[in-house]
Amino acid sequence: MKVKVALMVAGLMIGSSLMAGQAEAEKLVSAAKQEAGEMAPKELKKMIDAEKSVIVMDVREENQRAEGEIYTTTTMAITRGNLEFEVLNKIKDKNAVIVTYCRSGGRGALAAQTLKKLGYVNATNLQGGLKGWAKEGYPIETGLGVTLLTKEQ
Repeated sequence: MKVKVALMVAGLMIGSSLMAGQAEAEKLVSAAKQEAGEMAPKELKKMIDAEKSVIVMDVREENQRAEGEIYTTTTMAITRGNLEFEVLNKIKDKNAVIVTYCRSGGRGALAAQTLKKLGYVNATNLQGGLKGWAKEGYPIETGLGVTLLTKEQ
């Protein structure tokens, strides 16, 4: 009986600390979104279609890129973990328009915030990440070609 109680208490302690960690991470992401701002998928699509100068930066891990990517002529991939070490050599223009994205928006927001701190004045995050882009029905480039999600009627 004592073992069961001890295990239950340990489980509750671990669970609550994990939730506390998640809450802290969400605070960081929320602050990053406020600082760097977010661009709606529709706005990015208009920029791409109008061939405006925009760097679309995928900050996901390499293995996650198999899910697909937003393809433009200026697509760039730098993982969130390598961003600070690579971006200054790859993007010299601190006034470039840079839209970061990840799967759902959290790491993209943190990356955009970091870019701002590095002096990139026009860095922002894609609202909803790749999922937000796909939900709007915009194309995703995969190893199999271009994919579109369709909404069931």
